[in-house]
Amino acid sequence: MSRRTVNASNAAAVGPYSHATWAGDLLFCSGQTPLDPGTGKLVDGNVADQTRQCFDNLFQVLEAAGLGPDDVVSVNVYLTDMSDFGQMNEIYATRFSSPYPARTTIGCASLPLGARIEIGLTAKRQS
Repeated sequence: MSRRTVNASNAAAVGPYSHATWAGDLLFCSGQTPLDPGTGKLVDGNVADQTRQCFDNLFQVLEAAGLGPDDVVSVNVYLTDMSDFGQMNEIYATRFSSPYPARTTIGCASLPLGARIEIGLTAKRQS
């Protein structure tokens, strides 16, 4: 099987991976950390600022694939400090509308480049 991948020029990557890969009508987006695509550096600020940047990057990947937030079916959020859950949740609620995608939030010890949050998602192309 050959991979059909999506890479957005205006979303940053930390390593040798595609921003997203198609499997049938499903688009599996790699986790995005809060990197500024212009500088390649981590966004300064609190977890709310970092959450916004993660979603900005992810939505650029979705757009490059011809999809949008309404096509998202599942989201995985990784936080290095679960006390940041409330701030993340406030920003999350501004990026999706009801009915919301399924979501898993996981606390973890650390993330690349010292990020406080990483977000990955899966979207489905409408038939």
